[in-house]
Amino acid sequence: MRFSGAFRSVSKIPFVVGALLLAACSDERSSFLDPGGPIAAAQRAHLLEVVAWTMIAILPVFILVPLMLWRYRYRNRSAKYTPDWDRSPLLEIVMWGVPFAIVAVLTTLLWKSTHALDPYKPIDGSGQPVNVQVIGLDWKWLFIYPDLGIATVNQFAFPEDSSIGLDITTDTVMQSFIVPALAGQIYAMPGMRTKLHLLADQPGRFLGENVQWSGLRFSEQKFDALAMTRADFDAWVAEVRSNGVALDARTYAELGTPSVGAEIHDKLGTTEMPAGVVWFNQVEPNLFTKVIGRYTDGRPVPPQNQPGAVGYQPQLTEGGSNQ
Repeated sequence: MRFSGAFRSVSKIPFVVGALLLAACSDERSSFLDPGGPIAAAQRAHLLEVVAWTMIAILPVFILVPLMLWRYRYRNRSAKYTPDWDRSPLLEIVMWGVPFAIVAVLTTLLWKSTHALDPYKPIDGSGQPVNVQVIGLDWKWLFIYPDLGIATVNQFAFPEDSSIGLDITTDTVMQSFIVPALAGQIYAMPGMRTKLHLLADQPGRFLGENVQWSGLRFSEQKFDALAMTRADFDAWVAEVRSNGVALDARTYAELGTPSVGAEIHDKLGTTEMPAGVVWFNQVEPNLFTKVIGRYTDGRPVPPQNQPGAVGYQPQLTEGGSNQ
């Protein structure tokens, strides 16, 4: 019976492999192993370096263990029998020296990559930099373009080869922002501003998501990161301004209710907007600052108005207080 169960499990492997191959055919890039920019490319190179160095310690184990089992198999009289052997200085040096050297090299690589890939460090690009403010909600992402006067839900567009500076916070519980094919993961927390810089080498569509458990539907908190040519980006901005709706206190309160992009689109969207996406052509002044100020103005937030409370619904008020 156990062999039968094992066979059924093994028989599923071709289907799993097939699913992975079909996923690879998607035009949406979702992994740093298929990088779309210099940060993800550096992360992939760092991973390959780490794997290569660790193989120095791992490969001898996989090679020597089978050889030793064969060499000292039962009744192999050609194997040397040395019952009084207890140590070898050369073997001790290899066993302890090689792992120590590997750890030292990996530590150096980690130190260098940590500083080189600092998410707060701007990236050099040939295009004009773009500033974007990101607010995490239940269970959607709000992207504000303060220099353009527009905002979007679950659609993050930007021109190729331009340094994109993200200011990130959340108006709910802690979340984790990531676009794997472009940049690493960074946390978003209420009352805090974290930063992330990314750049896309060429036009493309990339998966973005929240990878921090923040509610029963957090796995649906995904968005499209769209790298465009400058001309296409300017056309996209014009389209948002033409077909968007106003992002005011009332609209923001709707965004704050627990819902995914498709549900909020049905409430606020129009037929001109992509499915699951909402465009805003007017943005409440200093919205990002107000959201952060709600938790940092020195006044306590009532329990019923704290992120994660039952029936919580953020309200925009002057001074940042969530009253």
